Amino acid sequence: MSVAEKTTETAQTPDDEKLVVVDNLVKYFPVTGGVFSRVKAWVKAVDGVSLFIRPGETVGLVGESGCGKTTFGRVLLRLLPATSGTVTMDGKDVFSLGREELRKLRREMQIIFQDPYASLNPRMTVGDIIGEPLLVHGMTSAKEREQKVKELLEVVGLATYHMRRYPHEFSGGQRQRIGIGRALALRPKLIVCDEPVSALDVSIQSQILNLLDDLQKEFGLTYLFIAHDLSVVRHVSDRVGVMYLGRLVEMASEQELYTRPKHPYTQALLSAVPVADPTVRRERIILKGDVPSPVDPPSGCPFHPRCQYAEDICSQERPEWREIEPLHYVACHLAK
Repeated sequence: MSVAEKTTETAQTPDDEKLVVVDNLVKYFPVTGGVFSRVKAWVKAVDGVSLFIRPGETVGLVGESGCGKTTFGRVLLRLLPATSGTVTMDGKDVFSLGREELRKLRREMQIIFQDPYASLNPRMTVGDIIGEPLLVHGMTSAKEREQKVKELLEVVGLATYHMRRYPHEFSGGQRQRIGIGRALALRPKLIVCDEPVSALDVSIQSQILNLLDDLQKEFGLTYLFIAHDLSVVRHVSDRVGVMYLGRLVEMASEQELYTRPKHPYTQALLSAVPVADPTVRRERIILKGDVPSPVDPPSGCPFHPRCQYAEDICSQERPEWREIEPLHYVACHLAK
């Protein structure tokens, strides 16, 4: 999709109803080799993704491992530089901001990392971890920071005396609560949740999901929720986007996507979701072949080598991102 080909979805929603607008975002990583480490190829991790997020809503992003979900979230926050494309947050072009302007904007954009063990500094106490964003952004009074940290610990379901302890003294679920507290410290508008429950036990996942839901209602938060577990995404999301090989292939409301998927890839993903009722049998769609390499993606539709409905046009032309039903968007030549 070229820069001129903005999504219909983005064009139809007034700017004042959008907190985040992503237009044709591209992120390529170089593959080097040889004596002089010359660039031999490019890994097309994110290849022209456009979407928007309204204030106060949760947009889920799903797909197989390696499809570019996490890279998309990090480029959106400018934790990684973009190859091309634009991201605006509250009307501000994130990629064009200078150092000081970006520093101010970072108060409004935070991230919860996937691994609650690797994302916390083992040499810092919980109080220092949660209080660090406050210190960096100008709260120099140690007494004020301590009071704020205590409030945040209570908000995420931990005790105030935990602030004197170190990360290794906590379970995975407690560590993730610490990470959530750190993300909340500056009262952001947007939080990118990068698979925040995938490393946790199932019994703990529901607690963290309920906590995120409660915090969203209490503080008016907006989430980009990245995950590969479609059941989790359905539980938390207002709208859901499906990524495949660096591209967005379908987006719709949670109810619409899960009951009436249009893209063959989305249909295959949903067919693999277990059903709690043992009397219900779901027809499983088995995809042929493996996911192509993002270094050399197929021409036309990236899914056509594995699609049971593929026709000649699918290998020749890249499908347009189009609205086939109200607020239901898909990139597929054959979807109706």
